[in-house]
Amino acid sequence: MNLGVAYALCAYLLWGLLPIYLHLLSPVPTPEILAHRIVWSLVTAAILLVALRRLAWIRAAFAAPGTLARYGITATLISGNWLIFIWSVSAGHVVDSSLGYFINPLVNVLLGWLLLHERVRFGQKLPLALAAAGVAWLTWRAGSPPWIGLTLALSFSLYGLLRKTATLGALEGFSVEAAVLTPFALAYLFWTARSGELEFLSASTQVRWLLVAAGPVTTFPLLLFAAGARRISFSHLGILQYVSPTLQWLSGVFVFREPFDSSKALGFGLIWLALLLYAIEGFWFGWQRQRCAT
Repeated sequence: MNLGVAYALCAYLLWGLLPIYLHLLSPVPTPEILAHRIVWSLVTAAILLVALRRLAWIRAAFAAPGTLARYGITATLISGNWLIFIWSVSAGHVVDSSLGYFINPLVNVLLGWLLLHERVRFGQKLPLALAAAGVAWLTWRAGSPPWIGLTLALSFSLYGLLRKTATLGALEGFSVEAAVLTPFALAYLFWTARSGELEFLSASTQVRWLLVAAGPVTTFPLLLFAAGARRISFSHLGILQYVSPTLQWLSGVFVFREPFDSSKALGFGLIWLALLLYAIEGFWFGWQRQRCAT
């Protein structure tokens, strides 16, 4: 249990500090950062698979009908999520991107109700309504929906929904996704290199190593998360997941000095209240179910 908490907490801490890492790559165009992240993630995953001797699944996985199609969809979703997140950091919208991961659990509940016909408990309806009110307030004050947060939340929720029913493990599935995306990433890198616009060739040694590090930076938190998720309850995992957007929000406000006025604070406050009620309801429901079982 304690080891599981440590694994999951380390994963969320690394994800929460990701904006600071990406900010160090600000001289590099967003599409190039994404391309490097994909390519070096595949390299990292391949090294881990060889080191762990977990290669037997490859032939069976690719022989199964629909495997490439399913992971092609999940790869598209996660790469789109990465692209928007990387751009939001470089464009000074870290606070807006943190909103997506704050509301992600509530979007999961909503998608489960709409797509899987899961029953939404009465205690979950108020958090959903409060979160909707927070988003509506931010939309009204800004004159447009908070599309960065909403897109990040929706893409990651759909990604999680598809991966939930996938047959491959975390590392294996991620390896397939990276393998699907890598040809496109390499094509982009070669094209920009031929046109003389590849930043990797003219960047400092530090920036080059930071781009190479995009592989481990992407892969290791995923493995830590998978290891933690196997060892602790879903409710504990649900509480720990707020570590990541909280750190992102803190870095946006206090490190990058992004504006966070009273009107935006009210919208976020409604969403934070919704998450608090959602967490309390989840604990209460779990306690009641355990009590009935005994």
